[in-house]
Amino acid sequence: MKRERIDQIADLLDKRGKLSLEQLEEHFPNVSQMTLRRDLVLLEQQERIIRVRGGAMSVKEVQKVSGEAYAKKTAIHTDEKIQIARKAASLIEESSCLFMDGGTTSMTLAKELPDIPLHVFTNGLAVAVELAKKKNFDVTLFGGQVLKDNLSTATAASRIYFENTNFELAVMSSSAFTPESGFSCGSQIEADFLQEMQKRAKAVYMMLDSSKIGKIMPHTFARMGDIDVLITDSNFPDDLKKQFIEKNIVVM
Repeated sequence: MKRERIDQIADLLDKRGKLSLEQLEEHFPNVSQMTLRRDLVLLEQQERIIRVRGGAMSVKEVQKVSGEAYAKKTAIHTDEKIQIARKAASLIEESSCLFMDGGTTSMTLAKELPDIPLHVFTNGLAVAVELAKKKNFDVTLFGGQVLKDNLSTATAASRIYFENTNFELAVMSSSAFTPESGFSCGSQIEADFLQEMQKRAKAVYMMLDSSKIGKIMPHTFARMGDIDVLITDSNFPDDLKKQFIEKNIVVM
């Protein structure tokens, strides 16, 4: 029973990325907090998790393929990313053809997607590894220059490279957003790549957690009017939601 519980805790952390002790108590209501703390100590000794203040996080899957910067981004704002990823997953229908970027919110979405027949294109190295675990997914990883900070690829020849590639959906995330500067990222080649993905898709879904509001990165890849659906968390400001709604954008 103890070994089974410990394996369940490790699996939960691999899926969620990070959990507090309170969240673990919700999953294991018949287990004392002291016992859960001992379980976490044992898992850390087995190098399956890392204990942090108030809980623990798993970097097992990410650290196999990622650099330090990506691993750090994966481990923050996990609750918001899970909220957003679950909403996004609920919108994706069986046999859809979609593009997912390489952001850490997309990594969470890759974990949350049900294992149904899907055609998924991505420029995310870690995202592709996670998607490949689903037996019913047909996964295509785009090549190009590797962007180390977010473990994604991009190519300046995207228009030629994707001439005969079509998506029903482009599901994207953003490193920063302001109403004036739009959705922005740190690389011009990445911005050009994401703009090309938007052109190929029939609809664009933007995943944006509230921590990104008010931040500006050097290169804008989309404006408010370029997206069809905004998927966010419960802390997203109401006044900003209204600005999207006024532009006929669905806000979830």
